[in-house]
Parts: sequence; C-alpha cells; structure tokens
Amino acid sequence: MRLLYSTLWILAVPLALLRLFWRSRSEAGYAGNVLQRLGFFRAVSLRPTIWLHAVSVGETRAAQTLIEALRARWPHARILLTQTTATGRATAQSLYGDAVTLAWLPWDLPWSQRAFLRVWRPAIGILMETELWPNLIAECRRAGVPVVLVNARLSERSARRYARLPSLAGAMLQDLSGIAAQTDADAGRLRTLGARNVTVAGNLKFDLSPPPDQLALGERWRAALGRRRVALLASTREGEEAMLLPALHASLPDDVLIALVPRHPQRFDEVARLVAGHRLTLARRSTGTLPGASDRVWLGDSMGEMFAWYALADLAVIGGSWLPLGGQNLIEACAAGCPVVIGPHTFNFAQATEDALAAGAALRAADADEMAATACRLLADPASLKAMSDAGRAFAASHRGATESCMTLIRPLLQPRLDRLADSDHPPCAPII
Repeated sequence: MRLLYSTLWILAVPLALLRLFWRSRSEAGYAGNVLQRLGFFRAVSLRPTIWLHAVSVGETRAAQTLIEALRARWPHARILLTQTTATGRATAQSLYGDAVTLAWLPWDLPWSQRAFLRVWRPAIGILMETELWPNLIAECRRAGVPVVLVNARLSERSARRYARLPSLAGAMLQDLSGIAAQTDADAGRLRTLGARNVTVAGNLKFDLSPPPDQLALGERWRAALGRRRVALLASTREGEEAMLLPALHASLPDDVLIALVPRHPQRFDEVARLVAGHRLTLARRSTGTLPGASDRVWLGDSMGEMFAWYALADLAVIGGSWLPLGGQNLIEACAAGCPVVIGPHTFNFAQATEDALAAGAALRAADADEMAATACRLLADPASLKAMSDAGRAFAASHRGATESCMTLIRPLLQPRLDRLADSDHPPCAPII
C-alpha cells in the first residue's frame, strides 16, 4: 500500500510544482527554497536538533508555548521548525525571529524524506495535530528518530477516511513513539485505528496567553473609536463573507462597525472587492488609518493581530463554521474575553466548541440570519456580553496545562538521545544533498 502511495506521489510531483508556481503568483513566500520541497538542503552545522512540524498558521501559533518550553529545557539545542504553507512561515518569522531555524518539509517521497533526515539529523520529530505522512514516519523509523504526535486531533470524518486504508494508517500510527491527544474522543478514534501509547494532554491553544501588546493595541483602537460598537467577522473562509456580511449589514444599527478579518491573506483584495460590490464603505487596516464615522467595514488585511481584533470587538462571529469547513479556533477569542457566535459546522474543534457553549462563552447559530439576529440581541444587552466575556476568560484559564503534559511525553524520548549526541563525535557539518 505504501508503494502505491509513493507511486501516486511521484506522478503528482509535476502537478505539485505547477500548483506551487501558481500560488507563488499571489503569495511570494511559496517561491522561496523550492528545492527543499524535494529534499535538497544546504549543508548545516551539526548540533543537537529538536525538529517540530507545524503545517500552517494555527499549528504554528499553537506550538508557541511548547517551543518556549523546549528552548527553556534544552537551551543549547537547535529548534528546527518545518512548515508547508507560506502563511505558516510568515507567522513563524513574526513569532520567533531568529530563535528557531525554518525550513520547508519535503513532499512525502521516500528519498526526499531520507535526505531531510540525513541533513538535519533530528534527535526527535514532533508533529502537530494531524500531520501524518506515511513515508516521513516510515523513514524516521528506519533512521531511528522517535516521532511523537502532539495536540493530536482526529474528527469522525477524518477517522472514517483513514479507516478505508487500514494497513497504511495502522502502520503509520504504530510507528509513532507517542501521541498526546487533545480529547478523550480524539484518543479513542486514534486507538481504534491502531495507535499505541496514546495519552490525553488537552489542547495547547489553551496555554497561549493573549500578548499584552496586542491587547493594548486593541484597547487603543477601542478608545479611538469612542462609543462605537464593533462586530467582528473573524477568520472567515471563501464563500462565508458573501453570506455573513449582507446579513449583518441588514440587521445591525448603522453605527455598528463591522470588522472583517479573512483567514487567508491572499484573499484580502478579493474580500475588499466583495465589500465594494455590496456598496459598503471600507477602511483597510493596511493603510494605517482608523475607520471614519462613515465607514461601515474595517478590513483586517494585516498579519499577526488577531488578539488585537478580539480585544477591540464587542463580539466575534467565528469563520470556517458557516460552510462545512470544520470551524476555526475560538479559544483565542475566549481567552481575550470576546463573546463568540459560532456556526453549525465545527467538527474540527468539536470538543472546544461544546465546552465553550456549555461554559456560556459562546452561542451557536444555525445560519447567517440567526447569527445576525443573535448579534443584534447581544449588542443591545451589555449585561449578557459582560457575562459571556467573563465566562470566556474563565473557560480558557480552566483548560490550561497541555504544554507540560506534552513535555512529559517528550522528555524521556529526547533526553537520552541528546545525551548520546553530546558524548559522540560528529563531522562539523552534514553533506550537501
């Protein structure tokens, strides 16, 4: 089965290169270091390396507290952070600067993964959430590199897909040295597919504290806007703005500002055109000016300011949940004390969503019209908004601790290997591939 999988990957490489070129036209980050996707890396100095893979923005942000803990525990080791998306890379650069080494994870071809491991020689591999690649995990096993899956989640839909390929999925999961699942349900689905050494650690995203500078930025925006109320459309995906924006505009009082922050930066201009198509006045964050009294929409076309938007808003409508896309992270909004309205499709964040609803930090709406009616009702009821805000902060605080649970899994696998590397003699650098 893995041979068939690898063959399909070989056939797909020309298409993958074309797709990379196409995406680089709107996101320049995809044009950099393309050969790394095939396993070609420059020589690197050999030093103890802790490798962590976080595919995109959400995983990169979730890894923040774990990376901080790894750096504190092993300050002399290199942290290698790999990704596959340009937005994930940009997020990593803004969060970590030069504190971590960044590289693209090669496509899942056996020889590309072997070359990656031969150059970097990681002491351990830490995969975030659902980043399971059969050849990568098999080559790590052959190279003797332990691999753990942390912050692991597996929806019922994904579990059904994996179950159709039991030999491939089972072998891949059994090769992992440990799994730290987010919830009991995630752990149960992983065990059913053949995973071993599964523990429930909770969700790393709860351990992220809102950055004080972003909270201060949001408060400055709020002060500058005066008494104007703000409804935030957060992390919206393609097709959602066309549903949600007209419903909010038609229902909210004219003085309410609609802040709109699309999930993907390559869509900023597209969303600006959509707003203009609805004949709504628009201000853009990228211009550096605040919206005027006549502006109905403020487009959040900047990166790395999500907590500031949550600090500004009176309530947040979370994107990704109004079409069958699985939802987006609502934990950041709750941690910032921003009341949440969520849509019907939250299967990628099922437990966190249900817990937030039960805590009184969030409300669910069935469609855009119900969402708009809920937003109107809440904006007219400051006491309810205050209760949801307090409940959100308490909910986020009560679920912290996943970072230490993940470190408990990682320490006994990593420390002996770092000790052996410290005692061995290595050439000064790995060969150029």
